[in-house]
Amino acid sequence: MAQPDSLYLKEKKVYTGPQWIQKQNATIDISQVSFTNWNAGGTNSISALLGYKYDADYKDKFFFWKNSARVGYGLNKQEDRALRKTDDIFELTSNLGYQPTDASKWFYSARFNFKTQLSDGFKASDIENENPISTLLAPGYLFFGGGMEYGKNIDELSLYLSPVTLKATFVLDQDLANTGAFGVDPAVLDSNGVIIEEGANTRQELGILITNSYDITLAKNIKAKNVLSLYTDYINNFGNIDIDWRLNFDFKVNNFVKATLESHLRYDDDVKILEPSATEEGVFDEAGARVQWKQFLGVGFAFDF
Repeated sequence: MAQPDSLYLKEKKVYTGPQWIQKQNATIDISQVSFTNWNAGGTNSISALLGYKYDADYKDKFFFWKNSARVGYGLNKQEDRALRKTDDIFELTSNLGYQPTDASKWFYSARFNFKTQLSDGFKASDIENENPISTLLAPGYLFFGGGMEYGKNIDELSLYLSPVTLKATFVLDQDLANTGAFGVDPAVLDSNGVIIEEGANTRQELGILITNSYDITLAKNIKAKNVLSLYTDYINNFGNIDIDWRLNFDFKVNNFVKATLESHLRYDDDVKILEPSATEEGVFDEAGARVQWKQFLGVGFAFDF
């Protein structure tokens, strides 16, 4: 007797028709340190990091569609300094895949990603928070492209190859755009330093994108996730690779208490570092791109719903 169209056997898993799976996760990490007559010295401080992630995934016999929204925001207050953020991310991701045959491990895939931050960011040396170096949509990054994705167990291991991916950089703060921040064209000045043409607010690139993600359970309550993204532009400095690499370890104490260790490394040739001029006070010289690295270790609470 023939099986109904909505039921078939695949690698010992029974397919029961199209389905949506939605998940939400909220996290809170708090740390505090205070000193009273402590002869070794120290600065009183308190830090908090809030995170929220929403996933909505669709899957049927040949298609999958993964969507996620992620928000993270952290603050630190030291007694002698202004309130300063320690983390700030707003990210939207959508990934559509089509499996041409039941036995194929390759998917035709299209991907969309957009990310920015929510509030002003400042250099560590800017104690009074007077000169922002980033803000909402300055920068903002958009990736959109298509290619092929490999994944025998695609929820755990994925390799995505896109020969055509658009990368758009937004710098909607005009003061930052005029300086040429994040790779946009800077303002044109006359001989007296007066702006005669405002800096560009967008920069477009077209290139190759390769991403790899891998989820692994190291022990009963320890999970690790590796996400690596490599991008190079066809037109501007082809072969000069932008790198975005995140490595996360989640340690589960119980259903609510968890610990997180995160490493985030970036390199983008369009993001130049400014250093104080050796000859002119108050003037900054462009020192080229640098490897950026952020590390986080926190203990807090997690809620799945």
